[in-house]
Amino acid sequence: EEFLEGEEASFFALCDGERAIPLATAQDHKQVGEGDTGPNTGGMGAYSPAPVMSDEMCQRTMDEIITPTIKAMKAAGTPYRGVLFAGLMITGSGPQLIEYNVRFGDPECQVLMMRLKSDLVELLDAAASGNLAGCEPEWSTRTALTVVMATKGYPGLYEKGSVISGVDEAGAVSGVEVFHAGTAVSGDDLVAAGGRVLNITGIGRDVLTARNRAYEGVAKISWPDGFYRSDIGWRALERETDKQD
Repeated sequence: EEFLEGEEASFFALCDGERAIPLATAQDHKQVGEGDTGPNTGGMGAYSPAPVMSDEMCQRTMDEIITPTIKAMKAAGTPYRGVLFAGLMITGSGPQLIEYNVRFGDPECQVLMMRLKSDLVELLDAAASGNLAGCEPEWSTRTALTVVMATKGYPGLYEKGSVISGVDEAGAVSGVEVFHAGTAVSGDDLVAAGGRVLNITGIGRDVLTARNRAYEGVAKISWPDGFYRSDIGWRALERETDKQD
């Protein structure tokens, strides 16, 4: 196998069996600890767009990876309709494909949905019926960032049933949406029912604004048995700061 050096990014496309249209890009934080350390998880946070994915990189990804895949699948008699999630490594020579998933990512989907201005159902219906020709999804130019709140112990052993409060207050913060994952209702209480439990997602004009809003939402939530990473988006924030300097 080839050893690749670079920065990972997620690229999403929608396919109708004949063609593919680009959706958006994202980057996630897989590891449980600050500074991207510790065991891998399903994802502790994400942001979109991915700064490493320039217009050139997006076009190359479509031309060199996505479109040839769709054409080859059709030629093989197995046309693909649906979401195609390309896990990429952006190297010095350009985008390299690490893996494909045939789904939206979690928590990448949350930040994509915050930025999507078009009707998702119409896009998915067009893909399913083979009618993506002429479809051009409209995206907000703003940045979205999500912070995952998880149960203490995750990704190892953890307890279920701890009480969570303040979710409505978090969702009332300007530019913030709270997406539920491993939650349940017990009596009058919202309780944790899984490892990754809540996704506090902010949107703003840049990474810093989106990040600040997301963490303002996190601060509204009272959950002694939960934890989260306080450095989501650190790499994008550094790149944004360097650009301003």
